[in-house]
Amino acid sequence: MVLTTEEDLLTVRHAVRAATLAVGFGIVDQTRVVTAASELARNAYIHGGGGVLTIEYPRRHGVRGLRLTIRDEGPGITDVDAALVDGFTTGAGLGHGLGGARRLMDEFEVRTVPGGGTTVVATRWVPR
Repeated sequence: MVLTTEEDLLTVRHAVRAATLAVGFGIVDQTRVVTAASELARNAYIHGGGGVLTIEYPRRHGVRGLRLTIRDEGPGITDVDAALVDGFTTGAGLGHGLGGARRLMDEFEVRTVPGGGTTVVATRWVPR
């Protein structure tokens, strides 16, 4: 799914909500995943000039999960550790986006190249 407009951010929320239902998450985990997706999509849109979201349905040891991969071709993140700290912002936001999204997911990876874009891979597993 391509993120190029404000409307795409709403589309992401709806698509991820539907995906959480398909996987079988309860309401609390649905909210966590949708919130994380919203933050990541907004970051890609605002800081990366747009991006692409991929939704996958991994399985591990018989447990279902939901993996979100958000990729942009923006300027990259020069200091990932700083960007993950609450309060860090390069814009007008509160600085909870990247770190907050990481706390909401079970697995979280940031791959970035200054000047070459950023890819965030975030996975949440259905509790047993």
